[in-house]
Amino acid sequence: MSEYRDSSSNNLFSLISGAFIGAAGLAWWLISEADRRKVEKKQKAMMYSSRIQDGSEAIDANQNIKEDEGEKLEQKVEQLNSAIADVRRQLEELGQ
Repeated sequence: MSEYRDSSSNNLFSLISGAFIGAAGLAWWLISEADRRKVEKKQKAMMYSSRIQDGSEAIDANQNIKEDEGEKLEQKVEQLNSAIADVRRQLEELGQ
């Protein structure tokens, strides 16, 4: 009977020590993830602040505006070309 109690207490001790080691591992992982996110956030903030200082953010915004204007310009050119084609057709019809 004493062997049964010894193995039972050994199992309980193994269970408690395993839970403690698992909790310590989880805590270590959570802390390392928090540190990694903190460093990543700091790096992004540094990149953003350097872009503000050198004005590249404003340049990026201007490029986006220019791209939008370029697309609008292409649409207008296409509309004008179709209008010119319509006028040519009408002139050809009148000339016949």
